[in-house]
Amino acid sequence: MGRAGTIARRTFMVGSVAILGGVAFGYYQYKRPAKNPLLDGLAEGEAALTPYVLINAEGITLITPRADMGQGVYSVQAALIAEELDVELDQIRVDPGPPSKAYYNTALANDAVPFPSTNQGAAANAMRGTVDAVMKFMGMQLTGGSTTVPDGYEKLRVAGAVARETLKAAAAQQSGLAVTQLKTERGAVVLPDGKRLPYQALAATAAQIDPITDVTLRPTTQWRLLGKPMQRVDMVAKSTGRQTYGIDTRMDGMVHAAIRLNPRKGGEVVGFDATTAETMRGVRHIIPVTGGLGVIADNTWRAFQAADAIEIEWGPAPYPATQDEHWQVLADTLETGNQDSQPRDDGDVDGVSMTVEAEYRAPYLAHAPLEPLNATVLVGENRVDVWTGNQIPRMTQASVADMTGVPVENVHVHILMMGGSFGHRLEDEVVKRCTELAMALPGTPVKLTYKREEDTAQDYTRPIAMMRARGAVEDGKVVAMDIRVACPSILDSQMGERQGFGLPGPDSTITQALWDQPYAIPHYRVTGYRTPKLGPVSSWRSVGASQNGFFHENFLNALIHEARADPIEERLRLMTDAPSRKLLETVAEMSGWGGSLGPGKARGVAFSLSFGTPVAEVIEITNTEDGIKLDKVWVAAEVGRVVDPVNFENLVQGGVIWALGHAINSQITYADGKAEQENFFDFEGLRNYQTPEIIVRGLENRDRVTGIGEPPVPPAAPALAEAIFQATGERPTEMPFANSFTFV
Repeated sequence: MGRAGTIARRTFMVGSVAILGGVAFGYYQYKRPAKNPLLDGLAEGEAALTPYVLINAEGITLITPRADMGQGVYSVQAALIAEELDVELDQIRVDPGPPSKAYYNTALANDAVPFPSTNQGAAANAMRGTVDAVMKFMGMQLTGGSTTVPDGYEKLRVAGAVARETLKAAAAQQSGLAVTQLKTERGAVVLPDGKRLPYQALAATAAQIDPITDVTLRPTTQWRLLGKPMQRVDMVAKSTGRQTYGIDTRMDGMVHAAIRLNPRKGGEVVGFDATTAETMRGVRHIIPVTGGLGVIADNTWRAFQAADAIEIEWGPAPYPATQDEHWQVLADTLETGNQDSQPRDDGDVDGVSMTVEAEYRAPYLAHAPLEPLNATVLVGENRVDVWTGNQIPRMTQASVADMTGVPVENVHVHILMMGGSFGHRLEDEVVKRCTELAMALPGTPVKLTYKREEDTAQDYTRPIAMMRARGAVEDGKVVAMDIRVACPSILDSQMGERQGFGLPGPDSTITQALWDQPYAIPHYRVTGYRTPKLGPVSSWRSVGASQNGFFHENFLNALIHEARADPIEERLRLMTDAPSRKLLETVAEMSGWGGSLGPGKARGVAFSLSFGTPVAEVIEITNTEDGIKLDKVWVAAEVGRVVDPVNFENLVQGGVIWALGHAINSQITYADGKAEQENFFDFEGLRNYQTPEIIVRGLENRDRVTGIGEPPVPPAAPALAEAIFQATGERPTEMPFANSFTFV
């Protein structure tokens, strides 16, 4: 997708500065760029022009500011830059860079407006532009919402192109040749006689040149890396056990901390007796923190043991004590609660005689990444350093500055690779608790690691949700759907924890993936209700779409069954979005939909549009004498452009496995105000022997590029629910399905 020099003049400017022998290049969205963070603390031999590409005598470093939680985004960001810079991935280093407004996420605005993603009209895009400007002003550096590729797809390639052309200009100056006589290849400018000038040798000269911003991006037909199978930059390190994560942090003089917080989340400490813990081997300090106590010891295991030895009297939970009471809050909210939003109200729903009614439930769910929460904090004199895995570095930087009184520019957040997140690291409570401990021990690095049980007990879960729906069919067609959903507010919880006040307006995550589905149902209403606050909740992989995809498509399948229509044919009839229609046709072709099945076999289909990406899935099962066996899943996803087919397939397959495992097995329930589940043994994922074959196809039928990390999740549970219904005659209406069905 080549775009000529007008891009550069309209959309970004770059400053220029030279320091010794290095140079850095980057891209800015708007004419007044944020301060280049690479200018601060430059080492000898380095120089910085802009934020994304740093070249010095040691080599080439690509700044990849979207956090890597195992989903491969360091690689894809690096590849986007490297494609235009003409370097190979084995020639570069990656670094997430410092917290900075320069790294604000340009794609967050896509789902932050009251228009469905399928609406790309002038008014919708004008509002997206306005929201994007606000995001830039706020410096919203955040990883989430499947935005890494849409955020970087153009600006990172432009950064690479600007660097490439500026280096060619430097080579022309050194050689006396015209730029048109030069080409670039594998990190060097190549002269007509074949002589190679490495980028490192050109950096000092390039630093004296105004960056060449009149660039043309290469068409897809000339891509070397993008669109082709790539080896991730972290593959060797992870395969050989050398990849370091936050939990691997080591430094001289470091002490180790464990923590005990009130298992009734948000409750207080009434009293405690630490006599036994204080005398245990290796224990140095017992320190009160918000909501509990921290133990400082000479290693993590001893800290864990001492923390468990403290006798603590906990205060009550600031929410209902039992799971039944939580469900009752949702039921009451649907009956008498205040409406949060009604983003869709087509036709005359109240004038239709509804013939199908149903209630659906989705439980609380923990994030449960393999790497438990951890952070290391060093509080010095007028400086704080934080080492952690984190999706919100600037927010974390601000929190630590507020707690310590250190100026925000003196809080240095070092982002580390994460062993999973799934939204877990959109919260920074571990950093706050570690900072409290480190403030008591200035000058000493304090590493806090949560026990798995503490991690699960304190998790800010996916919210509990309940939907009640009515619908009608006529002449073999779905004609009406009236959806009412109740859910605690994720945004209200997050704002309350970070800002001290709640969300003033509607929470779009409550009705996410309900109101914006591209179906032309004549009478179609979606209403969201916000429950009173329960426990703290947060974003979980695919956020509100994770439960609402199950609700919406499960009920639509029930209506289609009532109409005695084919589930794919009726969706095709209702579909208003051409790429989504093609998607359904593709998944039907992939799966051989309509063909004969073997004994005991059944299939279900579901579609969901979330984060701008439509995904359709067909699941085939066998109903055996011992239980339900998952056989095969076919997935088609429309992202506009598949930039890394290997990682694309992995993310889709991983999303399906994640979704099915939770739909079948997982829940967080409360008793006496405490989460009853503690670890992986009672919060199970999908077992290897249960995992079906998953066949993936990526479609490229749109000009817009969207992400794929989260969208495969929402259709999986309803597709499985429909397959179960076809096989057994019973339709699952509540997750986890293992409460009602046996799986083998």
